Amino acid sequence: MHTVAILALDQVIPFDLSAPIEVFSRTRLPDGRPAYRVRICAPTEEVDAGTFRIRAPYGIEALAEADTIVLPGTEDPTRPLPEGVKEALCAAAANGTRIASVCAGAFVFAATGLLDGRRATTHWVAAALLAERHPEVTVDPDVLYVDEGQFLTSAGAAAALDLCLHMIRKDHGSAVAADAARLSVMPLEREGGQAQFIVHARPPAPAGTILEPLLHWLEENADRDLTLDDIAARAGTSARTLNRRFREQTGTTPLQWLHRARIRRAQYLLETTSHPVERIATQTGFGSPTAFRDRFKRVVGTSPYAYRRTFRGVSGPVSGGGGGAAAGGIG
Repeated sequence: MHTVAILALDQVIPFDLSAPIEVFSRTRLPDGRPAYRVRICAPTEEVDAGTFRIRAPYGIEALAEADTIVLPGTEDPTRPLPEGVKEALCAAAANGTRIASVCAGAFVFAATGLLDGRRATTHWVAAALLAERHPEVTVDPDVLYVDEGQFLTSAGAAAALDLCLHMIRKDHGSAVAADAARLSVMPLEREGGQAQFIVHARPPAPAGTILEPLLHWLEENADRDLTLDDIAARAGTSARTLNRRFREQTGTTPLQWLHRARIRRAQYLLETTSHPVERIATQTGFGSPTAFRDRFKRVVGTSPYAYRRTFRGVSGPVSGGGGGAAAGGIG
């Protein structure tokens, strides 16, 4: 039987820990036998899980006997690894053990050096921090999970289910994975990536800059078919000078800034109205529904229809602002 060892470190995020426990422990083979043996391992006898404490039945020495090791996230992903954890994980990897991380568990994974030179993901809130702390890892914040063969990483929260189902399908085929998905009340595959869940900040309009009046004008006129020359004429300058000032003060170009404003407006309309996509394309200044769909898919990671199906009925628009969520507590 395939043994899955789930490593619980201090401050483990309960959902990250419980999701793989539930999915793997409930998976059955066609003849009814359990597909996996699940073991909870920890470097200490008791582990703090925030609102409660857990007693792990196995120590980190049990990682050596696992076929798959799962690394849940912790509230403070920047904490140093406990003594012996890095060595145990590296030894398991050298023996061919599959290792997968959930959400901020990618920080634990990256701290071992096993992700160096590889592509990985984590919760989008923590992606920039992971890339900063581990520049040797190629961080992709737009996907639900990354499969690098022996090493796998997932985004936050429910993406743990996506990753577990993906591993089950690799181990036992689509029929067994589909049964596990039904037990989890999950689709076997979800449309889009985690880009659709990212809170896209309002396009920057630095207070006190000479561009501030122009940025407000652009936001108010995002539905118009504006060219770079139109924007430059409004600013009373040349297109070349405008591009230079935009890059200096906003870090982007006038047209890129305008596209971001249009996508934010489109997200709001998809969430709060029943307008058809064709009408929203016009309301947000895209030349055609096809151009709108292509740009939306490129930025958000899913189609306008799939986005509406996911987010229609949420209270209020996608929040703007500085995205000040902390890296901790993101599971």
